[in-house]
Amino acid sequence: MTFKNRKDYLNFLKNREISIAKKIKWSSDYLDKELGKNFEIIRPRMPLQDDAKYGDWKIYFERIISYLKDDMILIGESLGGIFLAKYLSENKFPKKILSTYLVCPPFDNTLTGEDLVGGFKLKSDLSLLENNSKNLYLLFSEDDDVVPAPHAKKYGEKLKNAKIVIYKSKNGHFKIPKFPEIIEMIKGDVK
Repeated sequence: MTFKNRKDYLNFLKNREISIAKKIKWSSDYLDKELGKNFEIIRPRMPLQDDAKYGDWKIYFERIISYLKDDMILIGESLGGIFLAKYLSENKFPKKILSTYLVCPPFDNTLTGEDLVGGFKLKSDLSLLENNSKNLYLLFSEDDDVVPAPHAKKYGEKLKNAKIVIYKSKNGHFKIPKFPEIIEMIKGDVK
């Protein structure tokens, strides 16, 4: 999440819903289990996720690059998706990327009830994003109330070769325990 100012951030902390239930996400244990031992999965914990700043994330991401191997697959979900879109559209990546998956990435600041600030604004030319990655996928859900599916069209207008998929339902903002479609796509890329 991003906030225009500290007051808004503190208000969020004071009023955010608290849950002690374990979060079940397709991007955690399920991904490990389904991809198996042939995949090394690195999940960087980006700094200040609740009040994210692009510049902070960029510094941390660039420190991770030396640990990555050629023919990697990058996955960014939501704010992580627009982070990868911005980073890969502004920087020539020093290693070979086989595929990039952007799962429900916002395109701009037209989100209901949330401000996309903190430096995450995309530039008008996204062509380097496609050049950096052999395969580029953007995945959206029609019932997503955080990043609505029309953001897919906005990406589609800027990206000529990206594969854009809009699912009928992924329980809103991809709040799903399993995501077999992405597993199938990843395995297809590796063949």
